[in-house]
Amino acid sequence: MAILLGVDTGGTYTDAVLIRDEREIIASAKALTTRHDLAIGVGGAVGSVLQQSGVDPADVSMASLSTTLATNALVEGQGGRVALIYIGFRAQDLDKHGLTDALKGDPAIVLAGGHNHAGGEAAALDETALIAFVETHKAAVSGFAVASQFATRNPAHELKAAALIAQMSGLPVSSSHQLSAKLNGPKRALTALLNARLIGMIERLIGRAEDTLKDLGISAPMMVVRGDGALISAVQARSRPIETILSGPAASIVGARWMTGADHALVSDIGGTTTDVAILRDGRPAIDPGGARVGPYRTMVEAVAMRTTGLGGDSEVHFLSEGLQGGVTLGPRRVVPVSLMAVDAPEVVHKALDSQLLSTTPGDHDGRFVRAVQGQSEEGISDRDATLLARIGHVVHPLGDVLKSRAETAALRRLVERGLVQVSAVTPSDASHVLGRVDVWDKDAAEKALIVFGRRRTGAGDILAKDPAIMARMIVDQLTHQTGLALLEAAFAEEAEEFGLPEDVLARHILTQRGLRAHRGLLRLDAGLNVPVVGLGASAASYYPAVGDLMGCEMILPAHAGVANAIGAVVGRVTMRVSGSITSPSEGLFRLHLDTGIEDFGSSEVALAHLEDVLGKRAVSDAQAAGAEDIQLRVERDIRTAQAEAREVFVEAFLTVEATGRPRVAE
Repeated sequence: MAILLGVDTGGTYTDAVLIRDEREIIASAKALTTRHDLAIGVGGAVGSVLQQSGVDPADVSMASLSTTLATNALVEGQGGRVALIYIGFRAQDLDKHGLTDALKGDPAIVLAGGHNHAGGEAAALDETALIAFVETHKAAVSGFAVASQFATRNPAHELKAAALIAQMSGLPVSSSHQLSAKLNGPKRALTALLNARLIGMIERLIGRAEDTLKDLGISAPMMVVRGDGALISAVQARSRPIETILSGPAASIVGARWMTGADHALVSDIGGTTTDVAILRDGRPAIDPGGARVGPYRTMVEAVAMRTTGLGGDSEVHFLSEGLQGGVTLGPRRVVPVSLMAVDAPEVVHKALDSQLLSTTPGDHDGRFVRAVQGQSEEGISDRDATLLARIGHVVHPLGDVLKSRAETAALRRLVERGLVQVSAVTPSDASHVLGRVDVWDKDAAEKALIVFGRRRTGAGDILAKDPAIMARMIVDQLTHQTGLALLEAAFAEEAEEFGLPEDVLARHILTQRGLRAHRGLLRLDAGLNVPVVGLGASAASYYPAVGDLMGCEMILPAHAGVANAIGAVVGRVTMRVSGSITSPSEGLFRLHLDTGIEDFGSSEVALAHLEDVLGKRAVSDAQAAGAEDIQLRVERDIRTAQAEAREVFVEAFLTVEATGRPRVAE
């Protein structure tokens, strides 16, 4: 009998579940995610399931962790300060391919060097400029990212640069060729940059989780869910944290399939920060061929075909002043619900809200609070930002008491993006407390905050909402509407037939929206989803029945929908994919491109056999290192040829070897 422990660390809650022999759920529990020390939330959830079940911690055979922290960080623009080394490209490529925006002011340098398509050196690596750059910035960053032109054809310059950086700084280095074997240098550079930015966060999460399990008496090996739903070892996740983006959503799809047996459905998982929508076909989640997209970023990480939207129970509510009616919109940033902040600092929150209720004119910062997050790295922040951070400290303040100028508003935004400060404001979670759908935090604080928010004036000069319940229904209705848009976008994107417009335009098109409301006039319009939706997340039962009504489809709400991520974390399999390519720089020459360098052969058959052998051994080794057993191999070959003078000529080959096995459990 194997006892498996699944843990999911989300933006708001940390979930834990115990499963016996991958068949029976023994116990499940939730605890608040504690950003300042993740071990507290992990320990609370795991300790609770152990207590409920009576399971001896020593009997736990395997532990597995999924997380939305990396996904949330990219959606919210958070992460450590890093530096980018861009080798062999043009300086204007930083702007052209969105790298400047992704850097968010972090340092970068464009160096001479790189290789050509055949793996030959295009220019010598400018080591002098590299050394000077690293010396200048090593004390102000948490890591480095390196991307060299055609590094997947020859990684020599990335390897040399990474070695120099590690020697000089002792900081982690993310090399683009180790994260993807595909061409597209700017996209690999973005992937390496985001990987470097996430290393500190995922290192803290895994380290604290492992320490907590040991303290509880659990000595079983720990796995981590990758973005495609497969399992990897904690060691592998530490070095390649970018692969954990969409980890939580991927685990939820695996969990949804396990709980419902659904073969063909949309899966919508609402968390505190994001709503993640994916499709199940023939019982399997589709893999995104273009690489995982999270927020504004398209990476080269293999992951489930998931659409992630900044919409959740803790999404910030924004007032729409345009037009006569006014209204609200939600997200994409997560904030701490006022009802939750009031649990931590009841006197501060209620005193401020009571004072704001007495004022005749609503203030810009009414109903908003702020506090610093303990235990975060502060390297590289400006003097202005450091001054504001020190003023905030680790206690809760009304936001209006902290901000003294417009310049400090920009400083606050930067501190929030770095994860150094949390803002509290009105959210759908507060609205749910007011409507009586949830009763876990401070309902009175939620009501006061919604009264304050509802006193804003519309374009017609009217108060937005005269009653907190009216304000709450307006917020929840907006969540239903935006969830429906997310589902429609996913459905249009996955449709076999083209509709001639982008999916976001189609979802919002007046014909689609009138069809959802079953327009009847001279025209009869109907629209909706033609497949069931599996609703997941702790708040799914509160929000998703209305979504099902709006979409005109069956809404499946599994009994354990609130811990689907934690379930998926332990019922998945270990899968390792390793890729390599072969080119033909000249007739009769066949060149292997591996992440260790290039090798030349005189025969395409010999080159292909050797590449398959090398990739197979590496895939098996990686799977074993991840803790897999009963490993099986699958090989995908993409061989491209061309006709030249009535004969077939080899052009290029791309091989991927997949090693899959079940995770090894402790005796």
